[in-house]
Amino acid sequence: MAKSASDKVVMTREGYEKLKAELVSLRSDGRSEVAAKLEEARAFGDLSENAEYHAAKEEQEKLENRILQLEYQLSKAQIVEAHDIDTSIVSLGTTVTLEDLDLKKTFVYTLVGTEEADIKENRISAASPVGKAVMGKRADEEVMVRTPRGVRHLRVTKIQLK
Repeated sequence: MAKSASDKVVMTREGYEKLKAELVSLRSDGRSEVAAKLEEARAFGDLSENAEYHAAKEEQEKLENRILQLEYQLSKAQIVEAHDIDTSIVSLGTTVTLEDLDLKKTFVYTLVGTEEADIKENRISAASPVGKAVMGKRADEEVMVRTPRGVRHLRVTKIQLK
């Protein structure tokens, strides 16, 4: 994470709270579970050839790295509050309805910070190809965007807060 001290991680209030809850859970439950696994593995004897012990140590390392990552993101968080969002243009925190003019389909996405993107929840990063293309656009504006599936011709049909 070679970022300068002034870098901000822009996210919605909802995303911030979700990361904070994950951090609290990992610090308490996550660490307790790993400690129990380590203790159990130690009971098997010789640690140099103990696969369970090495697996638990690896899990502990992943857990601690995730905790450090979350602490960093939360310390650099710049929260976009709902009452500060202008719904006349597409911006971080808005939910935008897009019409794919070629496929004749409608998609609804909420634009969020990179750390909170989750396509299963229709939350896309403002830094993604579609996110970048629609940022700052108004309702009824059209954009062409290059995606991994090819060029898409989209029209912004609605901008709202979720």
